[in-house]
This record gives sequence, structure tokens and C-alpha cells, in this order.
Amino acid sequence: AGCEKEPSSYMWIYILLGNMLRGIGETPITPLGISYLDDFAKEEDVPVYVACLHTIAMLGPMFGFLLGSLCAKLYVDIGFVDLGSITITPQDSRWVGAWWLGFLIAGVTNFIAAVPFCFLPKSLKKPEKSNNDKASFNYSSVIMPCFFQNQLIYPFLSDFYTSLKKVLSNRMYFTLLCCSLLQFSSFIGFLTYKPKYMEQQYGQSTSKSNFLIGLTSLPPVGIGIFLGGLIMKKYKMSIIGATKFAFTMSFLAYVIALLHFFVGCENHVVAGMTVSYE
Repeated sequence: AGCEKEPSSYMWIYILLGNMLRGIGETPITPLGISYLDDFAKEEDVPVYVACLHTIAMLGPMFGFLLGSLCAKLYVDIGFVDLGSITITPQDSRWVGAWWLGFLIAGVTNFIAAVPFCFLPKSLKKPEKSNNDKASFNYSSVIMPCFFQNQLIYPFLSDFYTSLKKVLSNRMYFTLLCCSLLQFSSFIGFLTYKPKYMEQQYGQSTSKSNFLIGLTSLPPVGIGIFLGGLIMKKYKMSIIGATKFAFTMSFLAYVIALLHFFVGCENHVVAGMTVSYE
């Protein structure tokens, strides 16, 4: 009778709210950070600075996977139970790691990292060659049109709609948006299911799978982003040149990714799924 109704838990609401608050705090860094660099850096240095920004953003998940690997080795109730009484190991399928510990460590780290932002000046001295004459897109005028003008909600929504319409009618930006959507969708799917694939097909623990993913998959992406910024700075690429460069690299990545279709393992023999019980 006790198994008919499972106990319900609302802890997922805390995780949902925590991720929502984290997203609200992290989102402005990318658009406003790039606009900050674009406005006050020399034109030839902007690609390198933006590449450094995105490279660091890729190193974050790498350290996250390594931290997850460390936490997965610790029992979920660490600090609340006697670990000497635990008879199972991380290799056991019943093992549950201390998944919650990573949230606490990352939260404290995020808070400490956010403190220096309070001391950034509102405006920096413009470089000798002003960026006002650049053929670049002013992100801040589109993304944050009314935040600092003490306007009411209705004017903000009206201006936001006008700015959003202007952005989406830009063919270059809209194409880049669609391309980024496809690339990140595949990349996130890759990172989501590859650790589980390694666990099932190669018999690795959750801890070791996270460790290998963080150590082998993400650093090449960060290196590629940084090298792309250096190449753009060295050859002083225009928008057309950068587009051709991006197309060439994306096409080569697509060709190499096709090799995944020729690499794989046979499914495990599981009674009732891949073979009959008999």
C-alpha cells in the first residue's frame, strides 16, 4: 500500500528559480559586454577581445564538468550520513553523487566574480581613432533602449518592439541568428547525451564521463574561438571576409562531423529490449 502513492517533492522549484535568477544575472554580460568592448576598444583589437570573452565562456563549462566529476565521486548525503556505512561505490548503478554541491560552489564563485563589476566606470576614454565611424552595429541602442532613461513600461515596450523589428529585418543579423540557433542546438545535444552514451556503451562511471567530456570536448572549442579572433585581427577581415571565413570553417566542421556516422558500437544485450527473455 505504501508503494501506491509515491511521496512528492517540490525541491525542483528551488532549482528552477535558482536557474531563472542566474539567467537574469548572466544574460546582460554577453550583449552589453560586447557593446562595451566595441565602443571603447580599438577597432583592430575588438575581434581578439570578443574571442577572449567567448573563450573564457567556454572554459566555464569545462571546469563545470570537472567539478561535476569531483562531486559525483562524493555520496549524495555527504555530511548527513556516516560514509563508512555506505556499501556501494560510484561504479554501482544505484550510486547517486553529490549533485547539489556544485550549485553551492558555483554560486559562491559567481558572487565573488560579480563584485569587480561594481567598480567598472560608466564610461571609458575613447581611443584615438574613434569607433563612431565604424560600420558596426550598435548593440546597446537596440537591446537596452530605455533602461537608463527613467521611462515607463509602455514607452519601453514600444521602443523595444521597434528595435526588435529593426534587428530582425537585418538580413545579416537574422542569418547569423538562425546559424547560431542550429549550431548551439547540436552542440548542447552533443554535451547532454555524450556522457550518458559513454556510461552505457563503455561502462564508465558518471564521474569519469564528466571528467573526460570536460577535458577533451570543450578546450578545443575555446582554442578555436581564440584562434579565430587572432586570424581576424591579423588579416583585418571585413564583414564579407569574416563571412567567407566562417562559412569555410563551418563547412569543414560539417564534413568532419559526418564521420560520426561511421563510428559507433553495437547495442548492449538487454533482456526484453534488444533480445527476448528466452
